[in-house]
Amino acid sequence: MTEMAPHDFWQEIHPSGTFADDGEFTSFYVAVLEDGRQLRLPIRALADGDHALASLIVNQASFAVLDAFAESLAEKIRPMRIDIVAGLPTLGLTLAAAVAQKLGHSRYVPLGTSRKFWYRDELSVALSSITTPMQQKRLYIDPRMLPLLKGRRVALIDDVISSGTSIVAGINLLTGCGIEPAVIAAAMLQSERWRESLAAAGPQWTTRTVGVFATPILERNEAGRWQAPSARRGT
Repeated sequence: MTEMAPHDFWQEIHPSGTFADDGEFTSFYVAVLEDGRQLRLPIRALADGDHALASLIVNQASFAVLDAFAESLAEKIRPMRIDIVAGLPTLGLTLAAAVAQKLGHSRYVPLGTSRKFWYRDELSVALSSITTPMQQKRLYIDPRMLPLLKGRRVALIDDVISSGTSIVAGINLLTGCGIEPAVIAAAMLQSERWRESLAAAGPQWTTRTVGVFATPILERNEAGRWQAPSARRGT
């Protein structure tokens, strides 16, 4: 596979079959959408050097790619009769706003990590993520937004669900306010680790979670290339 400039990722969704589907990757991972179209994602090696993840930074994506993600998620959650969309900071806000527009909504509710002076501590929870593990933050909801959410069918949206810690924080914040999301949605479901976190938060959450596409944890093979564990085992 040819090399890509760092700023070229996430800029185009390619037709099915554009890139070889041989299960081995070097400079980028080929994610496959449900309709077979392909998206190139950079590979980020983990600290052990033998494992890696495919990365997505949705606010660096082209408008066309963002629009495709939003359209796919809107179609997936439309049958659930969603009244209002809530978005997780920071990157989930870009996608949540786009999905809300696709659903025909006039607004959405952004959750935040910046405490305004009128916010209340009891309307917040601790927040961390796989991309910012050392940062201690809190996730807040603006008290003025609560009437938009209470008694409504809410979609909680993030850009990527990976370890599940961020989305569980969002679930905990909303349920602590008496709001139970009808669906959890993301552009990318990264590996399977999130399932354990969501199952621990409640057995209903894994079945309520949808994504545009999924990516595995990658392992380095004997040739120095990246493969999904199942491909390496030949299954």
